[in-house]
Amino acid sequence: MTIAGVYLPVGILGEHKGRSAADIWDRILHLAELAESLGFRAIRVPDHLMHCKSDEPSPTLEVFGVLSAIAMVTKNATLGQAVLAAPFRNPAYVVKQVTTLDVVSRGRAELGLGAGWCEHEFRAFGYGYPPPKERLDALRETLEIATSMLRDERATFEGAWASVINAPAEPKGYNGHRIPVVVGGNGQKVTWRLAAKYADELNLDGPTVQNVRDWMPIIHQRCEEIDRDPATLRVSAQMWWERPGNAEFPRVELLQQLREIGLSHVFTDFPAAAESDEPFHHFAEDCRAAGLRLG
Repeated sequence: MTIAGVYLPVGILGEHKGRSAADIWDRILHLAELAESLGFRAIRVPDHLMHCKSDEPSPTLEVFGVLSAIAMVTKNATLGQAVLAAPFRNPAYVVKQVTTLDVVSRGRAELGLGAGWCEHEFRAFGYGYPPPKERLDALRETLEIATSMLRDERATFEGAWASVINAPAEPKGYNGHRIPVVVGGNGQKVTWRLAAKYADELNLDGPTVQNVRDWMPIIHQRCEEIDRDPATLRVSAQMWWERPGNAEFPRVELLQQLREIGLSHVFTDFPAAAESDEPFHHFAEDCRAAGLRLG
């Protein structure tokens, strides 16, 4: 069964430009509550520190602060990051952040990780802009450290990017909850192999339906290369589908096709939800019509 989820509009596309901080926060809290009331059981928040399409200043909120706060106004939805840029954070500290989120949310946290891509954001916040190989190395080492800390009593690892020495993760989650690990990205040679090795879920970024159809056999192959059952790696997708003014846009049909292909989750980001509830209502209607699961 394919589950429908939503991304909260926290400002990464400039959707809150010109609004007060109080208005922005009231809107985000409202949307988190609305998402649950409509039946959505998966909420994710993007990890960007500024407008990711422009270096023009506009209000943008940080992912873990938002997730911890909306944990207080939701009860059932899983809470994830879409996805954390691994080079931005110390891996062991990320584990403390996500395990704390899991406690705060009473067992609803996910850990989403990717390599990062937004050059002007990297440079603005002092991270430089490492070449792709180094960013992927940061992702690999973060996954190694995070999965070890979440799985083992303590973790020791020394890499080119990060290291830990006998590092504990206590608590590992809320009352024994196992925090799922999500790897985000479309890189077939490296990212998908990292997902096959470390993750519970691979999240595809902005594919077409035909992309998903073409890519699934390759994703399965990445699992088979390491003798992993492909059925144990969930595959989800973030579809960049605002509902266009053209009523003929076949979103229900496209959602049906994604369900038939076998995606675990389908997410959509709605910058317009910064101003209106209609995008969430319309998406819920279309997901139900397509046979996706909300609750």
